[in-house]
Amino acid sequence: MAATTTKGRGGLPRWTGYLIKPVLLGLACLALYLWVGTLELDSIEQRSLNRENITQRFIEHLRLTGIAAIVVVALAVSAGVLLTRPFARRVSPYLVNVANIGQGVPSIGVLALLAIFYGLGFYPALAALVAYAFLPVLRNTMVGLRQVDSSVIESARGMGMTKTAVLFRIELPLAIPIMLAGIRTALVITVGTAALATFIGAGGLGDLIQVGIALNRVPVLITGAVLTSVLALLIDWVAGVAEDVLRPKGL
Repeated sequence: MAATTTKGRGGLPRWTGYLIKPVLLGLACLALYLWVGTLELDSIEQRSLNRENITQRFIEHLRLTGIAAIVVVALAVSAGVLLTRPFARRVSPYLVNVANIGQGVPSIGVLALLAIFYGLGFYPALAALVAYAFLPVLRNTMVGLRQVDSSVIESARGMGMTKTAVLFRIELPLAIPIMLAGIRTALVITVGTAALATFIGAGGLGDLIQVGIALNRVPVLITGAVLTSVLALLIDWVAGVAEDVLRPKGL
């Protein structure tokens, strides 16, 4: 019996669709590398655009983004589950409004406020990123859990399942598509906002952008901006693939 291949849109295998975005991002990085290679860089540009400096800034940016994403997912998903339980439904609107504050204030404002009260460096930037990306994950977790049909939950309870079993075996699996959409949004927000962390001494690819602006070095500015954009789009792609893979079959 011949093996079957999962088809995507246009009749092509699904994996071919997954490859388009990383290939385009790779070509963008290659074009940037070739363009910078054609320029006559001065000493400041050479120090900023050498391999060691770019690698260090990239790792700093990825570290800040990754830790912030883990903290946001852990806290926001837990809070979303708790706020959809019967005992918390009366206070959940008020607590969601508190979470709105983090995203209502401009990102540079959140960074500045935390820098004023807690100083400069990695941890104030991490706290600001968590505050800024918290709401999309919280909101989507609550929406995903609330859209689960109550008759399904009642049927499971009637079969003898505990509340904990219903949550982990029925509610959360059915809410995963909406939750993953919120996590995907939060990841992209985090990558972009992390570029501003340079202004409070947290490093990252924003250092290249800041140097390019402050010293009027266009190649450094463009390099920092392109690499930040590529990282954001790459993480969005990874999250999109995870969204498709983790989506329960039949949804």
